Amino acid sequence: MGKHKVIFDTDPGVDDALALCYLVRHPQVQLVGVTTVFGNAPVAVTTRNARFLLRSWGVTVPVHAGAAQSLTPDMPTADFPVHIHGQNGLGNIDIAEQPVDEPDSAAQFIIDQVRADPGNIRILAVGRMTNLARALQMAPDIADLVGDVVIMGGAFRVPGDITPAAEANIWGDPLAADMVFGADWHVTAIPLDLTTRTLITRRELQAIAARGGEGMQLVADLSQDYIGFYGQAGYDGMVIHDCCAAVFLTDPDLFRLIHGQVRVLWQGIGLGLTIMNPRDRKGPDAEWAGLPLQAYGADGDTDAILSRIAQICGGN
Repeated sequence: MGKHKVIFDTDPGVDDALALCYLVRHPQVQLVGVTTVFGNAPVAVTTRNARFLLRSWGVTVPVHAGAAQSLTPDMPTADFPVHIHGQNGLGNIDIAEQPVDEPDSAAQFIIDQVRADPGNIRILAVGRMTNLARALQMAPDIADLVGDVVIMGGAFRVPGDITPAAEANIWGDPLAADMVFGADWHVTAIPLDLTTRTLITRRELQAIAARGGEGMQLVADLSQDYIGFYGQAGYDGMVIHDCCAAVFLTDPDLFRLIHGQVRVLWQGIGLGLTIMNPRDRKGPDAEWAGLPLQAYGADGDTDAILSRIAQICGGN
């Protein structure tokens, strides 16, 4: 079996750091590049954070800064979630490098890589879908050339985490998300329906770090306030949204998928709501006509998902 060639579209972000660690350590993943987007922090900060993590682990891959704002018209303004990810996006650990503004090159990087290796590039997107939507706007042909797209996002049969209707990544640019789900490529969403049941306790994380060396210890250190936030919210551990999606790339058999057409509301009180029209549903379909079948992870073997993360990130 050949390696999974992956572009990681991300907004580090504490749980993004664990997902990135999983990708760079997995023997069957070839990380083609990292593209960054605004979300857990401004894009200059998320770009700095991605480079900081890779450099700390001795990993050299291209990092391209991406979108700084939403494509959605009249998008409500919102503060960055510093109460979750810290002022610097990585749990307020010490980072010497200062963020700097860079040209927006993420969408073009995605286009170039996909065209250069048609059918083989997989995209894992764990932040706003803005970079992917812009790549589609610039080069619609890439939808036929991408291997597949896996996203962390959505709330299909559970409440959202930023509003009653919406999960944060989708809410952050719902028009972009609607474009991504509506494109003729295969999208699998790993949503709150599953990720909020996939938890690592402080003790479990430290045990993984003890086996995983300095690189994994860095992830554990920057995750401490994140664990505290989820503890205050009633969780017995930190929710690993993004790494759950990363595991789907390598171990899809651990997940149970539901298939159908997906729309995202990008106006009104339901802003960011993800709605699936199941493939076996019969009835009027004017708003769904011509849309491709996509999928979301409705369930999964959470113990096995956690074991795989511990195996890869812990170095065993």
